[in-house]
Amino acid sequence: MTAPDKGRILVVDDDLEIRDLLAAHLSKNGYDVDTVGDGIEMFNTYQEGHHHLVILDVMLPGDDGFTLCQRLRKQSDVPVIMLTASSDETDRVIGLEIGADDYIAKPFSPRELLARIKALLRRVRYTQRQQPRLLNFANWQLDITTRQVTHLDGEVLELSGADFNLLQLFLKHPNEVLDRDTISDTIRGREASPFDRSIDVQISRLRQRLRDSGKQPKLIKTIRGSGYVLAAEVAYES
Repeated sequence: MTAPDKGRILVVDDDLEIRDLLAAHLSKNGYDVDTVGDGIEMFNTYQEGHHHLVILDVMLPGDDGFTLCQRLRKQSDVPVIMLTASSDETDRVIGLEIGADDYIAKPFSPRELLARIKALLRRVRYTQRQQPRLLNFANWQLDITTRQVTHLDGEVLELSGADFNLLQLFLKHPNEVLDRDTISDTIRGREASPFDRSIDVQISRLRQRLRDSGKQPKLIKTIRGSGYVLAAEVAYES
């Protein structure tokens, strides 16, 4: 029987062995699990039931995982963990930019994936409990419920899962220097590896969206040798 605080997970992978392995492991640990093998089944199953998290393979027949993640983000902010067989950093960066919340490379340890799931669901539930709905900063307003950022001039931005998590972290710690390990641990549940530049790519992307790109960003500043800081005051509204 599913523990009431666990939740329901949708696994999307065309490898039947992996689907069965994850279904058995996650069910054993108290989760309700649905498994499907392609994008068509994914959306049919997702629309039939309330899922708290989606595990999505990149390589699928028909539409790939990137395409499916983009489509899913247009209708839901459900947390997404992507599975990739590639060790190429590009796949990981693309996944985060289009709205995935985390990624894990194949072959992976079911125990590690379970730890990632628990950490991600904890962050989502904590955010839902603790955050006020509106956060105002530097002529922008973030709506936690809709994940939209609105400028005073009326421009509205739709944030991906990765951009939302990153901006939310900075808004919780305005004018505080955050190093790469702290950022990675908070938004992905683990420290950044020495050669993983995806955090820097995410920050560059967020700067561009917030009109803060260029040689000397004024909103999200780089502190050489230390990390990054949101140089703005933040006001909260319920």
